[in-house]
Amino acid sequence: MEEDKYQNQSAMQKNKTSILCTRPLNELLIHKAGRQNIDIDVVAFIETEATNSIEIIQQISVYAEQKISAVFTSMNAVEAVIKHLKTMPQWDIYCLGGITKELVFDFFGEAMVTATAKNASVLADKIMHAQTVKEVVFFCGDHRLDELPETLRHNHIEVKELVVYTTIQLPVFIEKNYTGIIFFSPSAVHSFFSMNTIATNVVLFSIGKTTTATIQTYCSNKIITSEWPGKEQMIENVINYFR
Repeated sequence: MEEDKYQNQSAMQKNKTSILCTRPLNELLIHKAGRQNIDIDVVAFIETEATNSIEIIQQISVYAEQKISAVFTSMNAVEAVIKHLKTMPQWDIYCLGGITKELVFDFFGEAMVTATAKNASVLADKIMHAQTVKEVVFFCGDHRLDELPETLRHNHIEVKELVVYTTIQLPVFIEKNYTGIIFFSPSAVHSFFSMNTIATNVVLFSIGKTTTATIQTYCSNKIITSEWPGKEQMIENVINYFR
C-alpha cells in the first residue's frame, strides 16, 4: 500500500504542468494554481524604480494643488505618485482595472475615480466621451505605450506626461523546459527573448494586445491573451486552459 502511495505521488508529480511567470506573483495565486496540478516558477525579467528627481517630486506637488484629470495605466505609476504626495489632492482620476484600480481606490477613494477600463483603448474612449476633459496629466513610466496618449492627442485632448518611474530589464537564461510562459508587459517580453528561445509547443499567456503583438515579433507560438490587467485573471486563464 505504501509503495502504491509513493507511485501515485510520483505519477502526479510527473503530470504537473510547469509554468514560468516573468513577474512576481502573490503566493496565494501560486498555491491556487498548485491545487490544479500547475507548478509556477517566478523569475522577474524586469524591475521598476520610482523616479526621485527633485523636478519630478516638485511637479507632483504642484499638480497636487490643482484640479486635474489624472491618468494611471500601471500600479507602478500609482505607487510612485503616492510616495510623494504630502496632501490629498482633488483629482478626477481615470485608471486601468486590476491592481492599478485597487491601489487607486485604497489611497484616493472610489469617489475620486471618474472611470476605469480593462485596457488603454477603452480608457481613452471613456476620457473622450466625458467631453468636458480638454487636458489630462498622464503619470507613466519611461517605457509607456503610445496608444492612450496618441489617441487622446488625435482627438484634441492635451496630454501632459510625467515620467514617475523607470523600467530596467533583467535578462536571465532559462535552462528548464516549460509548458507555458506568462508575460505581463512588452518590456518583459524583450528581456526574456534577449537571452532565450522556446520550443514551438510552448503556450504563451499575455496581458493585452500590445504585449501579444510584441511576443509575435519573436515567435509564432500559441498565445492566450487576457483583456483584463489583473494577475488573478491571468492565473484563472492559465488554470482554465490546462483544465
